[in-house]
Amino acid sequence: MQPFKHVDAKSLADAAANLTGSARVMAGGTDILNAMETGIFSATTAPAYPTTLVNLKTISGLDTIAVSGQTLKIGALAKLANIASSSAVTSNCPALASAAASVATPQVRNMGTIGGNLAQTVQCWYYRFPNRLGGRIVCLRKGGTTCYAVSGVNTYHSIYGGPKGCYAVYPSDTATALLALNASIVTNTRTIPIDSFFDALTGTVLNPGEIITEVDVPVPATGTKQAYIKYAQRKAIDFAVVSVASLLTVSGSNVTAARIALGGVAPTPMRSTPAETAVVGKSLDATAAAAAASAAVASATPLTYNTYKVPILKSILTQALLS
Repeated sequence: MQPFKHVDAKSLADAAANLTGSARVMAGGTDILNAMETGIFSATTAPAYPTTLVNLKTISGLDTIAVSGQTLKIGALAKLANIASSSAVTSNCPALASAAASVATPQVRNMGTIGGNLAQTVQCWYYRFPNRLGGRIVCLRKGGTTCYAVSGVNTYHSIYGGPKGCYAVYPSDTATALLALNASIVTNTRTIPIDSFFDALTGTVLNPGEIITEVDVPVPATGTKQAYIKYAQRKAIDFAVVSVASLLTVSGSNVTAARIALGGVAPTPMRSTPAETAVVGKSLDATAAAAAASAAVASATPLTYNTYKVPILKSILTQALLS
C-alpha cells in the first residue's frame, strides 16, 4: 500500500471540499482499504490511487435508522449489523434485513456501512489481481481495452452479457434487496432512484465529490410479501454467486404488482421484468413461480464456465416467490 493522507471530515461540506483530485471517501473502510492494498489503483493509469481518504465517520447524524411517515430512512453510515437487527427494518423491510445479515462475516458487518456496501467495487479476479503477484492487469475497467473474463476463467461472471464490455458482477447484497424495494439513494447533491443508480462499467453514477448520505425506502403496504435468498459457495462469508430479492403485492389470491431483482448474475443489480410479468395477475403457486423462473433466464447468455448459474437462479427465484 502506498502512502496516503487521512482527513477527518467535520461536515458533509468539509468532506466534499476535500474530495479533489484522486481523493476518495471512507466509511467503514472494508472495501476501499482492501482495494488500495491489492493494487487496483495506480499512479499512472485509471483508477488513480487515492492520495487522500476522507473519513466520514466523524460526521454526526449519518448512522440513523428510522421510519418517517411512509419512508424508512437509513443513514449512509448505518452499520450492516445494525440494519440487520433494527426493528424498523425487520418489521417493514425484512428482505433488506436478510440481505444485510448475509454480508460477509460478523466482523465486516460490524464495520461495513450501507453506503459503502452500495458504492463498493467489483470482486472480479482480473480487476483485483494483486500487484505483488506479478503486476496489475489493466482490464477494461482499469482503462484497458479488454475484459479478460470473456475468454478467461469466468466462473463467477455475468450470465446476462456485458452491456459496456465488462462482465464483472456487482457484489452488493443490499443493492439487490433495495432494488426490489424501490429505494432511492440520497446524496449531498441529489436524490437518485435506485433503478438509475448503477452503471455497468463504473459501478455507480456518483459524480466526483458526490457522497451518499441516506437511503430512503418506501414502506411496503401491510401484507406485501418480501424475500431475499442468496446462494454462495461458503454461506457464512462469500459474495453471492446468485441472489434474488422479491416484493409482491397480493390481493386475494392474485399478485397485483411485483418487483423482482437479481444479484450476482449481471454487471449491475438487475430487475427481471419478464419474471415480474409472469406472476402479475396470477395466483402465486408452484406453476406460476416456475414460469417466472423460466422467464427470468430466457435471455441469459452464460459464458464458458458459468452455465451452472442458470439452474441455481431458477431454483432460488422459485424459492423466493414461494417463501
